[in-house]
Amino acid sequence: MKKLITITLVLTAIGAGVAAYYMRDNRPEPNVSTMAVTRGDVADVVQATGTLEAVTTVDVGTQVSGLVQDMYADFNDIVKKGQVIARLDPSLIQTQIEQRNASVVRAQADLERLRVNLDDSRRKLDQARQMWDKQLIPRDQLDTAEMNVKMLESQIKSSEAGLVQARADLNTQVVNLGHTVIKSPIDGIVISRSVDPGQTVAASMNAPVLYQIAEDMTKMQVLANIDESDVGRMRPGQHVTFRVDAYPTDRFTGTVQQVRLQPTVVQNVVVYATVIAVPNPELKLKPGMTANVEIEVARKSNVLRVPAASTRFRPTEEMFMVLNQEVPPEAGRGVAGSGRGRGTASGGPQAGNGEGGTGSPRDGRGGGDAEGGRSGGRSGFDPNMTPEERRRRLDERMANMTPEERERIQRLREQGGGRSAQATGRRDVTRGIAGGVSAGSAVASGATTIDALFAPLPSVETRGRVWIYVDKQLKPVNLRLGISDGTFTEVITGGLAEGQEVVVNMVTGLEQRPTPGQGQSGNNPLMGPQRGGNRGRGR
Repeated sequence: MKKLITITLVLTAIGAGVAAYYMRDNRPEPNVSTMAVTRGDVADVVQATGTLEAVTTVDVGTQVSGLVQDMYADFNDIVKKGQVIARLDPSLIQTQIEQRNASVVRAQADLERLRVNLDDSRRKLDQARQMWDKQLIPRDQLDTAEMNVKMLESQIKSSEAGLVQARADLNTQVVNLGHTVIKSPIDGIVISRSVDPGQTVAASMNAPVLYQIAEDMTKMQVLANIDESDVGRMRPGQHVTFRVDAYPTDRFTGTVQQVRLQPTVVQNVVVYATVIAVPNPELKLKPGMTANVEIEVARKSNVLRVPAASTRFRPTEEMFMVLNQEVPPEAGRGVAGSGRGRGTASGGPQAGNGEGGTGSPRDGRGGGDAEGGRSGGRSGFDPNMTPEERRRRLDERMANMTPEERERIQRLREQGGGRSAQATGRRDVTRGIAGGVSAGSAVASGATTIDALFAPLPSVETRGRVWIYVDKQLKPVNLRLGISDGTFTEVITGGLAEGQEVVVNMVTGLEQRPTPGQGQSGNNPLMGPQRGGNRGRGR
């Protein structure tokens, strides 16, 4: 009996030890994904879609109506200035010229007849005056002779005007006859032909277009539609790269030439046309092609950079719990709670939506550093802190600032945080035109276009935080960040070195998993209740 009791106690102790061992090791192991800090190029670009077209395109039309008799140019033909490219049937205009010529001859004959009659009337007037001096005729005959001379003189003036009108009509028809011969106004390439021989064109209200001629196909331009949210970062001279579907492996380059101020609404979005000058020495690019444009706003070469996903990563309370780690004081309220932290566990684009999250440096907004970014600075304090605790935290933050940051804060204090500048009506340079620019000052500066008055883009600088995984512990590293291309973000200053690993994602193992009987169809409201679906939702 004693031996049985002893064996039972030993087995119970062994079972309890095994159970405790398995319960302790049943805690899920976190899966931490890291990426290395590298050195390379970072470019902030704006993507858009545009259409290629020739720099100068001339519509060649006709000023007269008629039948197209001959066409001397076709698609893709190279033409010279003054070269005859089409001819209209001139027979109708030639007939009108003969009619106008006959009208001129008749007007000349009428004028000669009136001049002969005037000479005869003047002779009779002289005779009447001589006879009136001798009192041989009454006064009425003298007055009649004078009246006849005046009437003939006025008729001659009217006939002369009619002759001028007839000659003008004749000259008009002669000019129209010259317009039946269509000549190229420029040197270029025919890119469009709108009529065929034998077709009748009518030039009543508008001049019908016969050809479209592009002046120089070796120089083209892209008209890109830039969204109003990005047009403030467009400046002439920015480098542009683009692709076209015709040559998917080729990459073409260009330069921003003009940012037009005329707005256009495309699908309820306001866009502005940006003209991009493009060289085309090989004549690969053709008018009408769609260009996928990337406008380079800023570029930094050979700089230290971190993955953009690491700046958006925010650890949750569950992560610290799985790591058996206390929440670091530096994290503050930047740590998401267990209920809302599941949305940030992936470290993806949604990870920056928690409180104190870092905004993307690419959009120029302040970083969400819980220690004092532009947005995170407001949420870096616990509202339940005492005034003494807040002052202590503020002193610690000021002590950790660099001299440049202290100088910038001091400058903002002197300027009243920028409010005084807005009160005087001066605009911030980050919004477009330099402050205080008026029409008079623009003329005084010698600028000929509005593009020359735009101030240079300010340098992008934000504050952010990344996490490193050392000895199975998460440790924060505060950084000053620069531009971002969506994949990498420039590191201006911080405690990172090239090759060091930073956390971009962490899976704790506590995430909710679908039950074995619940697939995608179980979550589809259109499929109705599925087998095993109710059991899965009832957990």
